[in-house]
Amino acid sequence: MSDTGASARETALDLGQLPSWDLRDLYPDPGSPDLKADLTRAAKDAKAFRSEYEGKLTDLDGTALGAAVAAYEAIQEVLGRIGSYGQLLYAENMSDPAVGKFYQTMQERTTDISSDLLFFALEINRLDAPALTHKLKAPGLARYAPWLRDVRAFRAHQLSGDLERLLHEKHVTGRAAWTRLFDETMAALRFPLDGAELTSAEIFNKMTARDGKVRAAAAKSIGKVLGEHQRVFSLITNTLAKDKATEDGWRHYAKPVSLRNLENFVEDEVVEALVGAVRDSFPRLSHRYYALKAKWMGVAQLPYWDRNAPLPDEKDRLIPWNEARDTVLGAYAAFSTGLAETGRPFFDNNWIDAPVRPGKAPGAFAHPTVPSAHPYLLLNYQGRTRDVMTLAHELGHGVHQVLAGAQGHLMADTPLTLAETASVFGEMLTFQAMLKGESDPVLRKVMLASKVEDMLNTVVRQIAMHNFETRVHDERKDGELLAERLGEIWMETQKESLGPALRFEDEYKHYWAYIPHFIHVPFYVYAYAFGDCLVNSLYAVYRDAGEGFAEKYLDMLRAGGTKRHQELLAPFGLDASDPAFWSKGLDVISAMIDELEAMG
Repeated sequence: MSDTGASARETALDLGQLPSWDLRDLYPDPGSPDLKADLTRAAKDAKAFRSEYEGKLTDLDGTALGAAVAAYEAIQEVLGRIGSYGQLLYAENMSDPAVGKFYQTMQERTTDISSDLLFFALEINRLDAPALTHKLKAPGLARYAPWLRDVRAFRAHQLSGDLERLLHEKHVTGRAAWTRLFDETMAALRFPLDGAELTSAEIFNKMTARDGKVRAAAAKSIGKVLGEHQRVFSLITNTLAKDKATEDGWRHYAKPVSLRNLENFVEDEVVEALVGAVRDSFPRLSHRYYALKAKWMGVAQLPYWDRNAPLPDEKDRLIPWNEARDTVLGAYAAFSTGLAETGRPFFDNNWIDAPVRPGKAPGAFAHPTVPSAHPYLLLNYQGRTRDVMTLAHELGHGVHQVLAGAQGHLMADTPLTLAETASVFGEMLTFQAMLKGESDPVLRKVMLASKVEDMLNTVVRQIAMHNFETRVHDERKDGELLAERLGEIWMETQKESLGPALRFEDEYKHYWAYIPHFIHVPFYVYAYAFGDCLVNSLYAVYRDAGEGFAEKYLDMLRAGGTKRHQELLAPFGLDASDPAFWSKGLDVISAMIDELEAMG
């Protein structure tokens, strides 16, 4: 029996000193006077704001309305700082009841305070279009024109003020509570392997271990543990799907995905074109690649746990943190010194939390917090090449969030579809830099295969998950889905997307349960495919471009949420509403598989 604990300690030593974030840039600690003062001030300011402006927007001129929006933004930024602090503290350790209590308390307090602000967007949507157009002649209000445009996009789906306030106040005991139950259940799970009890981050890392027996054992352990908790995961999924259907019905959204499309400011037909193009590409992408990988692995079919297995020629080398940092920043700098300079403070100022810890949120994310502070990155860094790519990905998000911060709290955030642009582009820059620096043809083949796998995970698998989610929400209209049915839909969509070269075993039917996006942000996942295909097309333009591409790219990031995808892509000659756009992005992946087939 191996000493997994000792192995983990040795791995930590090999990786060097991993950074832990310093949240004191938000607040000194959960009991700090600064936090209490902000809560008190925000509550007072919100009530005063409501008293001054409720029912009076029609009578305000453009200058006065601009001042009102600025005051609203200031209060929302304070609430955003408080909420960000609670969420990041919770992500550090979801298993600590005291931290969970603090996080819940902050959610409840900020929800109560923001209920006094809820009227503002509702009344903006009641303004006549000609009257608002006249008001927008005032410079102070014109600055917020993109935000007003986005708020008014939801006019047709707005409910009465009382209903909106009720839904807002019940959120913390409704969807947010079920989401917390999911998070804490996942954080508390322990997966037995070789005498040790591993967290979800640790056990999923074993799925890329060099030893096939370790991969198989890890896969079986994941399936068994998830299977033992199917009742609670099914209950959460069914409850949230029904909750969404109820609210969607009241708001008159045509389909379960319609709200997400509107929030992404992307047309239904564009998303349908993306999903259709990727689905049509399954045979020439994933089916073809996994058949090739099965041949490399010397088997007729790959067991599902070998989908991301290292190739036989791959070197099992741990990449120390400092090397990962230098690799990513070097790739960013080769593209643009400005991009690298924006990314460096994340490493210099402890804006990253990298170690794996019990109770810590699994996976990785970039949290923008608020423009008056800075973003934070969460990783579970374990020294694999994929972890370096994850660092490049999340740093891309972070850089995007920093650059967009100049737009202010209301207009810095981008739709999910565009939020993935900088992250995937950062990954591509890092991959191309690493590939260029490798002269060994065998290792170049391994790197290319690894990149193809990452792209298949980002495009093919995410659309498969989108199809799973669509089918679950459609069937939920007719009643609750048993865990067995959820497993059947998962298996059907996975087999369709990954192809006949993969062999699935019974326990894999439980794997739907660990995907957090289904719970946190319904219909998020297609944004990954949107971003990857967009970046493939964008990178193709970059390769053929002359001077000026980098600055146009940085301008795109600086725009934040002020522009829609048509405006952002126009300087590069790209149009996501053109069906050929998606084929162009998918052709990049197909060409890489062509190259791998030629290598043998």
